[in-house]
Amino acid sequence: MESDRTLSALGNDYNPDILRAADEPHSAQEFSEMLDIPIATCYRRIEELTAAGLLELHDRVLSDEHRRTNVYRREVDEVLIRFDGQECNVQVTERPEVKNKLDDVWRQIARD
Repeated sequence: MESDRTLSALGNDYNPDILRAADEPHSAQEFSEMLDIPIATCYRRIEELTAAGLLELHDRVLSDEHRRTNVYRREVDEVLIRFDGQECNVQVTERPEVKNKLDDVWRQIARD
C-alpha cells in the first residue's frame, strides 16, 4: 500500500467517516444517508478509498428496488501514522480474511 496515496485519501473530507462506518458492508446510498454526505461526493470518496486499498467492493446485493447495488467494506483494521523528524511513516494493518469470513457468517445467520 502506498503511503502517499493512503495519506491523501485519509486527508479528504468524509473519508475517515466512511472508513469507520465500513466495518459492515454498506452501499454508497447507505453511507450517504448514515453520514449525511451528498451522494455524488460519497461515490467519489468510495472511489478514492478503493483506489488507495482502504475500502473494497464486498458484494453486489439486490436493493429494495430490485436493482443490483455495490456494497463496500473496509479492507483495513488500523492505520498508524508516525512522524519521525522530517519523515512520515504509515503502517496499515489489513483486515484478516478470517475476520471477513466470520462477519459474513454472522450476517447470514442474522438474515435467516
